[in-house]
Amino acid sequence: MSRSFGSLQAKVGSNVGLILDVPSSNLGIRKRKWHSAFNTIYCSRAFLSLRPSTLPEHTNSTLISPTLSYSIVRVEPVSVPAINGFKADQKSLTELVKEKNLNKLLEIGRVEEVASALKTDAENGINGDDAEDIARRHEAFGSNTYKKPPTQGFLHFVCEAFKELTILILLGCAALSLGISIKEQGLKEGWIDGGSICLAVIVFDKLYKVSNNLQIEAVRNGRRQLISLFEIVVGDVICLKIRDQVPADGLLLEGHSLSVDESSITGENDHVEITIIENPFLFSGTKIADGYGRVLVMSVGMNTNWGEKMSRISQDTIEKTPLQARLDKLTSSMGKVGLAVAFFVLVVMLVRYFTGNTENENGNKEYNGSKTKSNDIINAVIGIVAAAVTIVEVAIPEGLPLAVILSLAFSMRRMMVDNAMVRKLSACETMESATTICTDKTGTLTMNQMKVTKFWLGKEFVEEEAYSAISPYVLNLIQEGVSLNTTGSVYRPSLDSEIEISGSPTEKAILSWAVHGLKMDLEKVVKSCSVLHVEAFNSKKKQSGVMVKRKADNSIHVHWKGAAEMILAMCTSYYTASGLVKDMDENNKTKFEHIIQGLAASSLRCIAFAHNQVPAEDQLNVDQKVLLTEDGLTLLGLVGLEDPCRPGVRKAIEECQYAGVNVKMITGDNVFIAKAIATECGILRPGQDMHGAVIETIEFRNYKPEERLEKVDKICVMARSSPFDKLLMVHCLKQKGLVVAVTGDGTNDAPALKEADIGLSMGI
Repeated sequence: MSRSFGSLQAKVGSNVGLILDVPSSNLGIRKRKWHSAFNTIYCSRAFLSLRPSTLPEHTNSTLISPTLSYSIVRVEPVSVPAINGFKADQKSLTELVKEKNLNKLLEIGRVEEVASALKTDAENGINGDDAEDIARRHEAFGSNTYKKPPTQGFLHFVCEAFKELTILILLGCAALSLGISIKEQGLKEGWIDGGSICLAVIVFDKLYKVSNNLQIEAVRNGRRQLISLFEIVVGDVICLKIRDQVPADGLLLEGHSLSVDESSITGENDHVEITIIENPFLFSGTKIADGYGRVLVMSVGMNTNWGEKMSRISQDTIEKTPLQARLDKLTSSMGKVGLAVAFFVLVVMLVRYFTGNTENENGNKEYNGSKTKSNDIINAVIGIVAAAVTIVEVAIPEGLPLAVILSLAFSMRRMMVDNAMVRKLSACETMESATTICTDKTGTLTMNQMKVTKFWLGKEFVEEEAYSAISPYVLNLIQEGVSLNTTGSVYRPSLDSEIEISGSPTEKAILSWAVHGLKMDLEKVVKSCSVLHVEAFNSKKKQSGVMVKRKADNSIHVHWKGAAEMILAMCTSYYTASGLVKDMDENNKTKFEHIIQGLAASSLRCIAFAHNQVPAEDQLNVDQKVLLTEDGLTLLGLVGLEDPCRPGVRKAIEECQYAGVNVKMITGDNVFIAKAIATECGILRPGQDMHGAVIETIEFRNYKPEERLEKVDKICVMARSSPFDKLLMVHCLKQKGLVVAVTGDGTNDAPALKEADIGLSMGI
């Protein structure tokens, strides 16, 4: 019995301790119950496995359990030892995500159990200050870098050069010239002409490489911080939001309305919904199409799905620019013509020499048959061949392609000094031919550094000094709407240190205004409520919403935030500064529309906040899915955010217009903000006819193809645009034969940047 107990202890202790390794003191009541149930089931089966079978060996009888058996959790014996202290190996982690093996994940437990095996705190992340821990993770799971294809050696480029007809002709001429010169002038001086041609053929290229060190938001030591893309390790908790690219394979820890564009992997354009229960798997190289979330990193670098694809891709061949191709064709043609002329001259001169039609300096025939010495014949033939070779050398402009390449490379180098990286030489050629520039507004024409400068509560403008006079109830609602309906965060390491605010420029501006102006304590507000559902912001809806439950009275509230005109259309009432609720009749709605237009005319982006308290049962549809109320809301307030124009942008646009380049602004903001910024930048001139020059994308989209091509030249500003609209604009301009350049600063501009003749990525 003691031996059986020892065997049981060894079996149970090794497997359960190694797989779970969760101190019971750290578990909640529900988790402790599951933990106890698991131990009971596992121990009972372990005892039964030690009992010897009493059935005869020849019997085919089946042992029937006296009770029904349900497999809750299946635990496999662990044969893989702990690697550098982690209870997981890279192969298992990679296969888990690559195969989207949900069953295997359920057998392990949950994503939190995987985080525990990787020694990661799901809430606070890893200890970023522990260099030894980071080193162990690098050793066990690798780094987030991709292996580069081997660089080509010098001999490879020499062999490639020999494939050019011009080079072969020149090398042949060099060999002949070298031999003739040595024969006529001796070795000391005769090598100069032929050697010079050889040196002119050899070309050394120096390639300049600029790598983008992208910054990723990760949770380390309980705080969000930006780290390098290459510093991400397995076990890191990273924060992703809309338009972000997933930097590594991982599992979703927490998220709201998260969907991913996996077209880079699957080729399908449909977005894939990511949920904790049904599909928590994210792949490196994909892009967040909607929502936001926190992700546990499972594989990095070459161990990711994207890394496997990268390892199979060979190095791209260097494409010749259009100008290079034309010059090569010209050089090749001239070489062939020169070769033909040289051959014709060679034949004619040889015929004239051997027929006695040539005379020397004394007037005597150079060739007299058998009377002519063989040495004189050889010298004469060499002179004739040298003349033919000279014709070939003169006919081939061997320095022209090199001169053009050097001039373009010099232009690239000069532009890099001005922080403009040119990826292809062809862009240098095409840029000078540009006739139209389509530019984004935010981050390109403006600095993308938002700041709240105006606040309207009801129909009254509220100065910062008067914030204390606002009703505490309304103030609390505004603070709830700001702190709970945001993708940003506020962090203060200590009471003496400054507050750190992270997020998008708009989120940072609103949080900064609420913290410093409204004296909001974000941590206190977040702890007072629990989030039930989130509708994330995207470029189509122009708004985001959140449903929360207050812990004090269990009441349920819905908060919306977004473009002012969108939120206003959802409201049927509004709050005043004193806390009164008034009806939103047509007269009042018109006044609010004028306020919004006034803010937009001042180049301010207008964001509105709205609220509604609803019963819980009203938030479920027929499928028992949570829905946020989108009508009958009460307007809380309006804020105006200023995004100043970049210094020198007006002068740059004037210089483009003076050079005959038409500049168009395509933005997602409303038409009033777009018109104000375009006027400030000089795209629109004072007194200009605005009819047809400033439009919204819905109007542009509804045009027939013929109308679109007819009116696209006059359009200077297009508001409320999406990535598709930018792409449609570029298509129309290119159909009219224009050379189009597109500037952008985000991945949403990528389709238009790729389609344009010239894609200019700003702020990379």
